[in-house]
Amino acid sequence: MTTILKVLFFFAFILALGFGFSWIADRPGEISLIWEGQQYNTDLIVAVTALVALVAAIMVTWWLLRTLWTSPHSVRRFFRARKRDRGYQALSTGLIAAGAGNAILARKMSARARSLIRADQEPLIRVLDAQAALIEGRHDEARRLFQEMSEDPETRELGLRGLYVEANRLGAHEAARQYAETAAEAAPYLPWAAKATLEHRCRAGHWDDAIRLLDQQKIAHVLERHEAERLKAVLLTAKAEDQLEAEPAGARDSALKALKLAKGLVPAAIVAAKAYMREDNLRKASHTLEQVWKLDPHPEIARAYVRARSGDSAVDRLKKAEKLEALKPNNYESLLIVAEAALDAQDFKKARAKAEAAARIASRERVYLLLADIEEAETGDQGRIRHWMGQALKAPRDAAWVADGHVSERWMPISPVTGRLDAFEWKTPFDQLAGPIEEGNVSEGEKALASLPPVARTEAPARPEPEFETAKPKIVQPEARVIDAEPQAKAIEPETPPAKPAKPVKPVVIASGDATPATQEQAVVEPFFGRPPDDPGVKDPALAAPEAKTRLKLF
Repeated sequence: MTTILKVLFFFAFILALGFGFSWIADRPGEISLIWEGQQYNTDLIVAVTALVALVAAIMVTWWLLRTLWTSPHSVRRFFRARKRDRGYQALSTGLIAAGAGNAILARKMSARARSLIRADQEPLIRVLDAQAALIEGRHDEARRLFQEMSEDPETRELGLRGLYVEANRLGAHEAARQYAETAAEAAPYLPWAAKATLEHRCRAGHWDDAIRLLDQQKIAHVLERHEAERLKAVLLTAKAEDQLEAEPAGARDSALKALKLAKGLVPAAIVAAKAYMREDNLRKASHTLEQVWKLDPHPEIARAYVRARSGDSAVDRLKKAEKLEALKPNNYESLLIVAEAALDAQDFKKARAKAEAAARIASRERVYLLLADIEEAETGDQGRIRHWMGQALKAPRDAAWVADGHVSERWMPISPVTGRLDAFEWKTPFDQLAGPIEEGNVSEGEKALASLPPVARTEAPARPEPEFETAKPKIVQPEARVIDAEPQAKAIEPETPPAKPAKPVKPVVIASGDATPATQEQAVVEPFFGRPPDDPGVKDPALAAPEAKTRLKLF
């Protein structure tokens, strides 16, 4: 731009000069000059031309004199500039060599640059020396150079960065945190410093300081607006969780601010609902959960909504679950929460219908376990229960809070693995992902329902017949025999033992044809003296007669 202006000015000057000469030429005249008694006459155009030539000669003479006077300085400046250019060329080559890992060339170029450029005037020489020291493994020298750079305002940020990296390498996390905080306070636009400081403040639970640093990053345009608002919502939610027990009102305000920044943030909605419930404001708590449920049906939202009031019966919880289903119909989570509530209310028909519909939408472990519970409560069929349990073992897991490969039962603001803010996502664990369902193929839920065995019919067991029939004792009439001996006969009696010992009787001759009841009742009682009542006496083997054969077992 400057060159163009100069060229334009030169042409304008030439045009003005030409115009002036032509104007004077059109108006001829003479000039008379008397000097020391002499008169000099000349034309006007000649006099003007001589005057312009004189001025030009004076300017050229002045330029020549000034050039000769300043030539030594110009020569020195020329050579100094050439030397500086050579130094910067060596510095550039050294930095490239350091980036490539060539420590020998980096050292050589550093020495050349130091000889051509003053180190106090060019801080990049220290940077090159530090990089060469790191490549060669001389960390003590590198830390010394970084410390020197941190004391120089021009290289302060670079020096702090080097000290931060070295502290993390040595495991001095406290020192690294201090370097990061120092850099973040001086320059919040540094991403590495702001990130490290933010993670530390989150681990320590200093939510207000973390929010203030995040606002500084937003003002410095380090983060995009939507990203900054999302992170701020996460920090406000974490702050609300800490305030919930001691300050329900403060927790409610923080959670509502988070919901304004991120409308679908499930943990913020749950904290806000809990804060409302502590204030006995069930209507606002339900409204808050309903708004988030419309955006993102989540099982934690459903559980908090259904069990908002502890005194509700199972039927009341079922009605609330059906209300959620009406807000988000034909949804996996909506069907599951209704099925669970129906099972608690002993409405097995509805529970089974909703659970089977959920299984058709998504084949997951949770829905099969629920079907097993329904089967156990309704039919108790072990075959069908084992079928659903087997399907649950094969099915992928339901979504969970996952951050950096870590699966957690609850949401947390930072990752326990890396410390990253807003790392948790509600998704299926990566090792449990199921393959995509091609269009036209039968889903796994349909296959599981089709392979369900029928309910087993269990018949009442037959009543076992008793081994022994209790019958009245009957008298067996054996063939006519003559019994010469007088042994003590054993009477045929029922299984129950008699209360008193039977008295010995003398057998008689009984004929099979002449036996009458009167004759059967006759018995000759042998007199008994001298033995104790419990002594049966000694049988005479010679007089013993064979016992009568009966179908009863005697003992």
